[in-house]
Amino acid sequence: MQNRDVTELDLFLEKKVEDLKLAGVAIAIRGPEGTLFEKGYGYRDKEMTIRPDGNTIMGIASMGKSMAALACAILAAEGKMSLDDPVSKYVPSFHVPGNPDDAVTVRSLAMHTTGIPPMEPLEWSIAMNTPGRESEWAKQLMASAPNQMDTIEQIIDYIAHCPYPTLGAPGEYMSYSNEGYAVLCSVADAAAGMALEDFLDQRVFGPIGMTRSTLDIDGSRARAIASDGNISSLFEKENGEWVADDIFSILPPFRACACVKSTANDMARYYQCLSNGGMIDGVQAIPAEAVELMIGAAFPEQEKAFYCLGLNKRVLDGHVICEHSGGLHGVSSEGGLLKGENYGMAVLCNEGSCDVSDLIWAAYNWVMGRPLEKDHRWLYPKDVPFSAPEMLTGRYICHEGNPVVLRVFMEDGNLLAENENGKMEMVFCGETWFQLRRKGSAVGRVRFHIRSGKAWGVQVYTRVYQRLEDAEAI
Repeated sequence: MQNRDVTELDLFLEKKVEDLKLAGVAIAIRGPEGTLFEKGYGYRDKEMTIRPDGNTIMGIASMGKSMAALACAILAAEGKMSLDDPVSKYVPSFHVPGNPDDAVTVRSLAMHTTGIPPMEPLEWSIAMNTPGRESEWAKQLMASAPNQMDTIEQIIDYIAHCPYPTLGAPGEYMSYSNEGYAVLCSVADAAAGMALEDFLDQRVFGPIGMTRSTLDIDGSRARAIASDGNISSLFEKENGEWVADDIFSILPPFRACACVKSTANDMARYYQCLSNGGMIDGVQAIPAEAVELMIGAAFPEQEKAFYCLGLNKRVLDGHVICEHSGGLHGVSSEGGLLKGENYGMAVLCNEGSCDVSDLIWAAYNWVMGRPLEKDHRWLYPKDVPFSAPEMLTGRYICHEGNPVVLRVFMEDGNLLAENENGKMEMVFCGETWFQLRRKGSAVGRVRFHIRSGKAWGVQVYTRVYQRLEDAEAI
């Protein structure tokens, strides 16, 4: 083991949690020697008296997506399906408007490249099925929901009749789709011949030794596992004050897409196992071929993040990092691995709508021997202005939940963007990439998609917003 200062990491993380004013955080790092670091900060209970630890059960939200992808990769490695099978082979009613069913494959579904645009069903499902949600956000969604959004058939039907244009041909554009991953869970059911919940118990959680992890819809299985009481409440900030409850978001059709509950220790084991080609504690827990199908040589290794099967992949200082984040009510978490190096790490936070990137970056940096405070951003400003700003100006809309509009415009000779949080400077970073800055600090990144001399869409982080023509209503 390299000479790593545990105390330095502990003090750095403690200060970061305090500076970010996070309710509660659990962090775990594993390597060839076993657990290298495990610590909790803040609180896990509504009374704010008990510190979380590496075994505290929390929601992981979208970090579970790689588990749905892994299930499909295991089944493909065992010859029970092919990632190049059309989705319709397993879910006959599935259809993406404008694209032939034969071309929409399991692989494109797992890579978010089917052409499905951002849409409302996940947030409709939360608002319609979770008790006690009385915010204005929830009320607006309840008023617009066409049904209860509690079955996969309702999601499939909405995708097939979606009122928003398909983004492109399968494989052409990546746009993160919760609805696509809800369908992927059903693909896994059909190919495995059993419910994904049972498959993960038998083929992932059990073999890896994730004894405090489960896929459940309402948190009941998680609470049964936590018979010792070591399960976190869920926190949000209202008017600057923490408010806590014990109600996990309930969104029945989204399953591994959003409903896995786990611990920092279990998730660090999970990522370490994938890092080591499916081996953990000297045992081949996951087929090596399945890991290769998920994050292997078929996908580029480059500085800019590339979405493989359920995990982003990027290169930093010679290390290949594969990772994912998650966010829901009471969840803001990230985790990942150093590919081929036998290291996995996880940061689980029990507060929603928080950025915990600095914490997971510190974990990576500690393992790699970099300064703990070094960021991992991979967009760099150019010294020249963008040559064709007129191609970009206009309004772009995302329909994931309540509509969000990004306006791009020129002001005093500068390209600016504006959303519900105000104006942002657009800093050109090459090709059609821009960093968004507010008061000198980076707050986002965008990439424009241009056709026939005009941007038809802009990728905001991982979602493609489509151009909203002036005559169109929101």
